[in-house]
Amino acid sequence: MRRLHTLTVLGLALGLLLGATAPASAQFRAADFEFGDRFDLPEGEESPIWNPAMRKLLDGGPMIGGTIRATDARTYCAMAAAGYDFMWVEMQHEATSWEQVARLWRTCPGPAAPGARVAYADEREIQHATDMGAAVIVVPTVDSVEEAQAAVDWTYFPPMGRRSSGGGQGPGELWNDVPGGYRQTWNDNVVLLLMIETLEGVEAAREIAQIPGVDGLFAASGDLGNFSGYGEGDPEYEALITEVSTAAKEAGIHACAPLRWANRADFTCFQAGTEAANIRRGAAAEIAQAEAAFNSTGGGGASSNAAALLANLTAECGSITYEADCYAAVEAAASAAGSLSDEDRELMASRLGAIAAANPNQAARIREIAAGGGLEVQ
Repeated sequence: MRRLHTLTVLGLALGLLLGATAPASAQFRAADFEFGDRFDLPEGEESPIWNPAMRKLLDGGPMIGGTIRATDARTYCAMAAAGYDFMWVEMQHEATSWEQVARLWRTCPGPAAPGARVAYADEREIQHATDMGAAVIVVPTVDSVEEAQAAVDWTYFPPMGRRSSGGGQGPGELWNDVPGGYRQTWNDNVVLLLMIETLEGVEAAREIAQIPGVDGLFAASGDLGNFSGYGEGDPEYEALITEVSTAAKEAGIHACAPLRWANRADFTCFQAGTEAANIRRGAAAEIAQAEAAFNSTGGGGASSNAAALLANLTAECGSITYEADCYAAVEAAASAAGSLSDEDRELMASRLGAIAAANPNQAARIREIAAGGGLEVQ
């Protein structure tokens, strides 16, 4: 008992000593701080919209982004001047460095706005993009409200977000002379699109869409098939797409999709094809035009209708980037097969056979679609 009493007294003494030396609780509370007016525009002045992509969204769309996977400046500049609203530089699935991207944007900062699909919602990824000049940020595989909020945090300056003011060629060179000032107008001009690609993302889509700063939800056609095991046209797949577009619509933001869905209701922003697809498509269209002109003089070859279908097949399936785009081209050819001459049908079947042989992973589906239109593909 005496030992216990001694230990108790010592414990009380030690507690008093520690209490006497404990630091006083902080007097400053960040949550109570009122953000200053340093970055406010003059009273009565609205924030100018200098980002062409944001302007398109505000006008109701369609906002269309061209996809860039190459690092050649001449290719990038051709795409940036082709009429797109922004450039979707692929940083999720390519080994491109931010230094290479910075060079592209510095060489041709417009007329299409620089944009990037970053790898994930991370301070380093998003701030590299914005500091290098991106005015459109696309974040893939967003699964949760927490991940979506992180994307908002690193995209926007305070008080809306947590983006650091660290300079870079974006604010220092590309956008240093925008109306109203870069820092003052950034939060009103940047476009943030979050890609819903997983079942978890679909489940959280309605909550994600309500987060201030999210401009659009992108219904990822390819990966929603990858993560669900269903494809376009399947009821299960279409229900996922509808859930994403409904979440966006109810929140008053934009629903985004691949460009081939421009005819679907409720979608207002789109991702177009890659530079490689555009080169193939342009070459194929040029060849088709020449073949049509040749046929009009009594020469051989496919009719003009068949030539256009063949050109589309070459563009979308010659080197498959997105399976769904190729399948859509095959579907178009199969649907038109009944109105073609026997000779044109043979040409179509032959081309489809060559495409199937060059793409064994997609061959069965290509043959299945073609058979639906009466085209027997070997």
